[in-house]
Amino acid sequence: MTTAEGQSAPGDGNTQLALQILGATRVWRDGVEVDPGPRQQVYLLTLLLARAGGPVSTSQLIDLIWGDDMPRSAMNIVQKYVGALRRVLEPALSARAAGSYIHRHSSGYRFDPGNVSLDLAEFRELVRRARAAVAGQWAEDAVAAYEQALGKWHGPAGDGLTSEANAVPLFASVNRELFDACLEAARVAVPLGQAKRILQPLRLAAWIAPYDETLQATLMIALAAAGQQSEALSVFDTVRTRLADELGVDPGQTLREAHQQVLVRTETTSPSRSLERLPAPPVSVEADLDRTGDRDRSSRARQPGRLIGRRAELALLRHAVDSATFGRPQVVLVEGPPGVGKSRLLHEVVEDARDQGAFTAWGRCHDGDGAPAMWPWIQIVRTLMSAVPQDQAERWMTTQLGALLNQSGDVPPTRPDPRAQSRLYEQVISLAGTVAAKQSVVVVVDDLHWADQTSLQLFEHLARSLPARCVLAGALRDHAPAPHEELQHLLAALARHDGHRRLVLGPLEPTDVAELVRREIGQTPTPGIARSIQARTEGNPFFVVELARFMADSGDLTNADAVQAAVPATVRDIVRDRTSQLDDEERRLIAIAALMGRDIDVRLLSRAAGIDPSLCLKYLETLQTHGLLHAPPDATGEWRFAHDLVRESVVRSTPISETSRLHLQAADALESVAVHNETRAEALAHHLLAAGPLADAARTAEALVAAGRIAARRSAYDVAEKDLDIAAGVARSAGLAGIELTALTELTAIIGIHAGFVGTTMDHLDRAESIARALGREREATGFLFSRFLAHAQGLRVRTAGRLARRLLDDGQRSADPVVQASGHHAWGVYQWSSGNVGAAYRSLSRTAALIRAERDAEPLRFRLQMLTPVMLALNTALHGDLATAREEFGNIEADAVNDPYAISIWGSFSVTAAAAAGDHDWALRAAETAIALDPDFAFAFSGSYIRLARLWALAMSGADPAASGTEVDHIIETFLVDPPRSNLATWYALLAEIQLADGNAAAAAAALDKAETFISAYGERYAEGLVLLMRARTLHSQGRPMETVRATAQEARALSTTREAHLFARRAETFLAELSR
Repeated sequence: MTTAEGQSAPGDGNTQLALQILGATRVWRDGVEVDPGPRQQVYLLTLLLARAGGPVSTSQLIDLIWGDDMPRSAMNIVQKYVGALRRVLEPALSARAAGSYIHRHSSGYRFDPGNVSLDLAEFRELVRRARAAVAGQWAEDAVAAYEQALGKWHGPAGDGLTSEANAVPLFASVNRELFDACLEAARVAVPLGQAKRILQPLRLAAWIAPYDETLQATLMIALAAAGQQSEALSVFDTVRTRLADELGVDPGQTLREAHQQVLVRTETTSPSRSLERLPAPPVSVEADLDRTGDRDRSSRARQPGRLIGRRAELALLRHAVDSATFGRPQVVLVEGPPGVGKSRLLHEVVEDARDQGAFTAWGRCHDGDGAPAMWPWIQIVRTLMSAVPQDQAERWMTTQLGALLNQSGDVPPTRPDPRAQSRLYEQVISLAGTVAAKQSVVVVVDDLHWADQTSLQLFEHLARSLPARCVLAGALRDHAPAPHEELQHLLAALARHDGHRRLVLGPLEPTDVAELVRREIGQTPTPGIARSIQARTEGNPFFVVELARFMADSGDLTNADAVQAAVPATVRDIVRDRTSQLDDEERRLIAIAALMGRDIDVRLLSRAAGIDPSLCLKYLETLQTHGLLHAPPDATGEWRFAHDLVRESVVRSTPISETSRLHLQAADALESVAVHNETRAEALAHHLLAAGPLADAARTAEALVAAGRIAARRSAYDVAEKDLDIAAGVARSAGLAGIELTALTELTAIIGIHAGFVGTTMDHLDRAESIARALGREREATGFLFSRFLAHAQGLRVRTAGRLARRLLDDGQRSADPVVQASGHHAWGVYQWSSGNVGAAYRSLSRTAALIRAERDAEPLRFRLQMLTPVMLALNTALHGDLATAREEFGNIEADAVNDPYAISIWGSFSVTAAAAAGDHDWALRAAETAIALDPDFAFAFSGSYIRLARLWALAMSGADPAASGTEVDHIIETFLVDPPRSNLATWYALLAEIQLADGNAAAAAAALDKAETFISAYGERYAEGLVLLMRARTLHSQGRPMETVRATAQEARALSTTREAHLFARRAETFLAELSR
């Protein structure tokens, strides 16, 4: 059986349950991989499997999982995990049944491997057979058995799980079995000339234990025997460097002898005979779990133009690439000051990876507001797309990836898709996995400090779900600019990722500085001068190169004082010195180029400068001779600045009085060359805005609206919001009401789609309403007022919502537009519902439904009413006591919303609320799971929170671990509904109390009801007051309070609900009172 990634599951096709711990812990049932649960639960399973067949006491499990940080509830957590694992392995198992695999044993547990396929057990059996074949002198059979046994390994035992110190020996002992089997296999395979059959597991073992000299020596000899002598020598160089740098010791006798064997091998010598002297396995070799590695690539390092220094960093990055070949995804960040060589280091690693057969994709973020939204991912996705067959690429282009890559300049307004962003993230992951199924993949995002928020979110999302055989690397500055809030969030998130490495590049060593100077100007400085250069430049390669060029002009490499004097204080000083040698036209040209970005399009630049392209090229060649630009490798390539620091300094050195005019020239050039290109449309908006009053305000505002639409199409909502907000401001300042209204309309739609109406800025809505009324657009004005109402209603500002509802109702009564009328009735119905008057809400919403019963259309206000009124009416129909009609209405809404995740999410949030209010856990669970199936990642945070709550409530009420459900429900309420306060808060506190009563925790139930009553009193949302009173009566009964007190509270719930026509709660109270009378 095989997984989606192509890895075989342990066992054969007849095995019903297969488990793997030789690598990442994984579980297959009937050939289909299943999720074993949260990390600690997986860890517990791994510990049991590592000792399969033998008992593990509960105290041992607690010690192995938590060490000295044992929580008070550790015993309960272990029991909870065991119960959950039993149901993972046997889904049909009843709640308290022991099952077939994890058994109680005295004071602990034992995993029975008898009826499962466990890779560790199969590995041990195959090794036993191999050893028996060796003993019987059946060498060929032995090699085959060893090869099959070693093929069970995909990484270190329990890979990816963070082990407490107490658990390290357990996993180390399992890894030791791999090491011993590798050594034994080599001693049989190499003399037979079959070393290639065991190279891959030998490489894995050597990677797991980088300080085990016997393993490393065996790998060297096996490589040489397989005809890979250069790699064998590279292994020795790597291990020698590692031992010296990290342990301060020289290679031992075993390694030295292996090295000598490789060296003396000749072309005429049979490898099977000259390399039979394999190192004997040691009595005890400690397996090192730090797992850092390097391959020197010494032949590459000596090539001209290769990277100087950075040996340790190269080792770590190459190790990450090597790890990916074993299926372990790797995330690496390279950090350091500007000019320290982050990009250069990553280029070196990417070239190495490409030479080894990896597929590489590089995306660079651009500095400045003119950078296209999601630009690094556009570059990366386009590159990844080139690696898949044409028919697959065409299918990908019909997805969200197609919207990302779409370069059409046609940007009509579109309704934002709430789930587009999450779909885009998942599709990028899927595309990377598709490419990685054929070869390892290295993805680099350079200059993360310039990335927009959505690009950073995608980086984080990909890092969390990185497919096997992938490396994700990023480079960022640690200052200039300092990491902003979104970047800090990314760094914090990655810090919690087990496979994440963060490299901080420091200064070059004096010897490396000397070599860099020699390479740059052909002269080698003395050690003293090299130290002086290193101190003055702080070992920054960019400054070292610039100093070398200055020294080439002065010709003095012997005088340390001259070196000190030669070093410019800043990059701006370097640029100022070089540009002082230019004429006016050349200075103007480089200033325009700097404002347009690091990469230079000669045709665009010549248009912006107003000169002929051939003359432009001549000027660029002059700028190259001054070290300001790099020429393209061929005629089809692009010119670019020598470094971002140079470009940034040119921009800062250009007088402000000139920049506005130059930006306008750049904008004119962009419009004349490529109007229909999306990336240039965004740059056009930037240049027009930067041109300030020199640019026509209408032209600027319209360009910003177009840029905002492009960003929204790519799901870069943060960029879209900024562009549209600025567009509205520009239009308002110029008195362009129509453009301002367009910008505000699209801005509020984007904010609402990912933050809900609560997140919408009231000033924007108020301003948009005023403009729409001034322009005579009644329905648009009503739509903005309606949005303001919903924001206040959902945010539990009931009094303000009531005032706006009255305005909408009055406006509707004066209007002949049925949609405006419907808006008033809907708002009034929602307000009455919030106030607890369920009967009045039901009647008002029924009037709304009658007014909007027409074909669905895209007109925003009608669309919104057609989305919200049916679910709101169905909910109030249920609360009004007609459950049969309510369920029928919800069924019709579900049928209409089929395969629309947003519509299903809205339907689900109202349907589960009605079901939970009715106490129907089967209905609630079916509705919740239907909604979750279309939105598993809860892209719609507002509506999705209710669906998650309902699912947990339904599971608890059906008997599945109410304590755990209660804890999670409380967490979701506190996270999503309390701050800012959201609608239905009291309802879910009442339902939390019901869960806690099911768990027998009346005190916790009473505390939850206290919170519900506090929020009702503070915010005035009263529709659930009858439910809260009913749960209070049940809690009092559970606490053993006097019967008359319990009965009086239940009677109060019935009376209040009857008065408000909340007949559903009145009937539930009546049922409870009847139970009390029995």
